[in-house]
Amino acid sequence: MPSATLTASTLSGGSLKTLEQFIIERESDSPGSTGQFSRLLRDLALAAKVVERDVRKAGLVDIFGETGDVNVQGEVQKKLDLLAHEEFVRALRRGGEVCLIGSEEHAEAIPLQFDDCQGKYIVLFDPLDGSSNVDVNVSIGTIFSIYKVPEDHAGPVSVENALQPGRDQVAAGYIVYGSSTILVYTTGNGVNGFTLDPSIGEFLLSHPNIRTPEMGEMYSINEGNYNSWEPGLKEYIKWMQTEAPEDDPPRPFTTRYIGSFVADFHRNLMKGGVYIYPANARNPSGKLRLMYEANPMAFIIEQAGGIASTGNGRILDVPPEALHQRCPVYIGSPKMVEMAKSFLAGERTARD
Repeated sequence: MPSATLTASTLSGGSLKTLEQFIIERESDSPGSTGQFSRLLRDLALAAKVVERDVRKAGLVDIFGETGDVNVQGEVQKKLDLLAHEEFVRALRRGGEVCLIGSEEHAEAIPLQFDDCQGKYIVLFDPLDGSSNVDVNVSIGTIFSIYKVPEDHAGPVSVENALQPGRDQVAAGYIVYGSSTILVYTTGNGVNGFTLDPSIGEFLLSHPNIRTPEMGEMYSINEGNYNSWEPGLKEYIKWMQTEAPEDDPPRPFTTRYIGSFVADFHRNLMKGGVYIYPANARNPSGKLRLMYEANPMAFIIEQAGGIASTGNGRILDVPPEALHQRCPVYIGSPKMVEMAKSFLAGERTARD
């Protein structure tokens, strides 16, 4: 990890690399990437810095609490949700690289130019994941997903152009606003993490080439919904809670559930684990949004050596039908997700 304070001489000496330097060096990693793509990533990083500033002063100004409005997900909006949404829209509009954006906080896709847009990209994002935790000072985050405008497209870019399967993403990432602020992203050539040094206002490469462990010791799930789970999932949870024979992975595993998808995902990515948000009686299609949350995190975890599944198939292969579509999520260390799939298929029980 970088030190809390870094000097200009340290940076010039080459000891640490800024996000901007890294983007320029890796620009060719993304198929068909241009200067537009580099500028787009820098726009997202700038918006993240502004949101980080707002999060840090949340206890000092009147940006805690709810607006009283209900978003398209049927959730009461927090003031910081709207601030984060507005900051990312503003940054993307100003940059000119994006023709269309979709936000979890907005019912419809937002065209940034109505006529012949010269931008090549579509950005979908959850501006403030886990915002219900803002009032109690728990880590929250931003998730983003980038697609190219289809090459055969003509005329104004519409929501139909955004409904591409997750495997077609050209980049995806997230930002965690926690004890430090870290930006993690992939362009399909590995996963890298950058920590914000507030003393110089730069994201610095702190976690190069992230690989998730094949097996972890943690699982993340809201066990309050246990009674509405399918039998195979119940068996899997029981198995993880059972003392292990000597020839099994060490058990019982540890439950770690923050309630901020970004925070739970980041911890499991780094330390090993599985995050599960299944379908249940209240959420028959799952709760997480395919386009804003599941697809970008699935792209990242696969690039880090993990697996992302709906329980029945690969998340990145799910055909999108609507901007705010939901799907079940089993995501994390490969051995743990494969084990979950075997329980869901009825191939194992907690007694095995």
